[in-house]
Amino acid sequence: MIRVLLVDDQQLIRAGLRMLCESVADMQVVGEAADGAAAVRLAEQLHPDVVLMDLRMPGVDGTTATARILAQRPSARVLVLTTFDDDDHLYPALAAGACGFLVKDASPDELLDGVRRAAAGDSPFSPAVLRRLVAQAVRHQQKPVAVPALPGVTEREREVLALVGQGMSNPEIAARLHLGVTTVKTHVANLMTKTGSANRVQLAVHAANAASG
Repeated sequence: MIRVLLVDDQQLIRAGLRMLCESVADMQVVGEAADGAAAVRLAEQLHPDVVLMDLRMPGVDGTTATARILAQRPSARVLVLTTFDDDDHLYPALAAGACGFLVKDASPDELLDGVRRAAAGDSPFSPAVLRRLVAQAVRHQQKPVAVPALPGVTEREREVLALVGQGMSNPEIAARLHLGVTTVKTHVANLMTKTGSANRVQLAVHAANAASG
């Protein structure tokens, strides 16, 4: 069971998120907070697995709350869910320790998948955000990264890798390649092992380097 703490200053948003999370058997909403200060207190008291964190809130904002929560409980997973996906919000939140970044126009399935991936140690990002992170990482590399030949990668895995590099989510890749989402998840997991990537961002950067190499 994934224990989820909801943090958003809008009660209607929290109510919708609670209904969504509690509509599936593997999630339990253990608490709600309307501001960052309350989020820090509840995270310490309730020990959630995943904190769904808004960024712009009165008083203590989501970025500050993220840093404080992770200072107290480094094992917690803070997944940002916000309307604002610009760099002024993205990079401070990631620097504070957020494990992923979803925008509020994500579909219900994408949100639930993001919570599950965050709980499993992955780094879920909305596709547009992932594309921007990859572009930024590639631009700031001091020198081109040597891309191994990866002889163990199958042709299908190469197709999946290329689409990961374009910032596509697993459901988008599944639709493009006419595969099941579970099959795509398996390919992505295999690719992360074969490329030594710790998360999806690193895998996407690897794909971008392979494409330009």
